[in-house]
Amino acid sequence: MAAIEFGIFFVLLSASLANVADVSKYIFQRMEVENATEVAAQAAFAACGQPQPSQLPATTSCSNLMVAVNAALQSTSLGTAVQLVNNPPVEAYYCINSANALQNVGAVTSPKPSDCTAAGTPTLAPGDYIQIQTRFTYQPWFPGFSVASFFPTPINRTAMMRLG
Repeated sequence: MAAIEFGIFFVLLSASLANVADVSKYIFQRMEVENATEVAAQAAFAACGQPQPSQLPATTSCSNLMVAVNAALQSTSLGTAVQLVNNPPVEAYYCINSANALQNVGAVTSPKPSDCTAAGTPTLAPGDYIQIQTRFTYQPWFPGFSVASFFPTPINRTAMMRLG
């Protein structure tokens, strides 16, 4: 009887531990992807942003952009497993509209708009923003055995940074 009770307890304990392990791994890796994405956006700003306005738009004028972004993406414990979705990153001119949300007002391949009339705020000047999108494929330790098998994968994250 004791062996049967131990067997049932062991199965329940194992299932619980497998779930805790996989969910913890997922949460940690999701945070690492978020961190890598935000650090990559900050690296783009540091390499090509406001201190160097002559290097804007960064995707066409800043030779250090991709080196800085890729180094930052790979700076977490996930290393090269965090992939850049758009290479080079997406860059455009944005304005704040009347709802206090960013609104795209033009591509950096076209001339920079003189004001934010297109967004309904003509007194403001458009800003040059870069958008970093990343992807990481999560693999649970116990596929099919833990609830983490149902979590969304790949893990996708986006960060935006105003460059100028």
